[in-house]
Amino acid sequence: MALRVGCPLWAFRGWVGNLFPPDAKPRDYLRHYAQVFGAVEANSTFYALPPEDVVARWREDVPEGFRFCFKLPRVISHERMLEGAELETERFFARMDPLGDRLGPFFLQLGPSFDKSRFEALARYLETFPERRALAVEVRHPDWFDEGETEGRLTRLLTDLGMDRVLFDSRPLFASKVLDATTVAAQGRKPRVPVRTRTPGQRPFVRFVGQNDTRAASGYLGQWQAPVTQWLDEGREVYFFTHAPDDTFAPRLGRVFTHLVARARPALVEAMPEWPGEVTPEPAPQLSLLPTAEEQP
Repeated sequence: MALRVGCPLWAFRGWVGNLFPPDAKPRDYLRHYAQVFGAVEANSTFYALPPEDVVARWREDVPEGFRFCFKLPRVISHERMLEGAELETERFFARMDPLGDRLGPFFLQLGPSFDKSRFEALARYLETFPERRALAVEVRHPDWFDEGETEGRLTRLLTDLGMDRVLFDSRPLFASKVLDATTVAAQGRKPRVPVRTRTPGQRPFVRFVGQNDTRAASGYLGQWQAPVTQWLDEGREVYFFTHAPDDTFAPRLGRVFTHLVARARPALVEAMPEWPGEVTPEPAPQLSLLPTAEEQP
């Protein structure tokens, strides 16, 4: 897949009856999700590592082309601030390794207090990151958006290491005119940082935070069509994750974006498959419509 669109999770009860079939059970969620999307931004590992048997089951539930993009644990990024986290990093990768070729780029999210004074800690950590593992780095402190020396140092570091910068777009969230409870809560959690559309690596990693109103967010999605198609033309592997204040709407945003890019680059991107919950099964024949013994040939 040249373009892998996904959501920030796969286990969401609110998708039963649309993305998932009406009778879907929690154990089936990942399998149904992976029939439609090519990747998932797996944020649960930020809080805790999954059991070994669960990781093994995940591998069996997804097709070969699917990719998990796991967030590094918060003990590494937020508690230890990338210093003295060698043991935690080793444990994390040891737990994820059984997924093998189902692993996509890992995702390192730095907290809002991680400023330019910690650049050397960032450089040391990234320079010791295993070469065979792809990584995208998200920064949130204003220092990293100065369009000058600090942002330039970050770009050069990532370029030298062949890593990507997470491209974060929360404009539609903060432009929302409908301030329901989920939107207000999301505005309190998500950063409001300048949008960047350039990344030095070969696996652009976009996190798009939309609205519960899919139509209102579509214009912002349309602004990503040009950079994404350019990356595809350059032979890059693109990861594009759609968020919404209410996760019910995240898959719908992903479907809109897939349609936009597939229409622009049909040779590179296929249309999104039908959702399992929207596929109407063939009705069973009614007994009254079956041929009688006399009518049978």
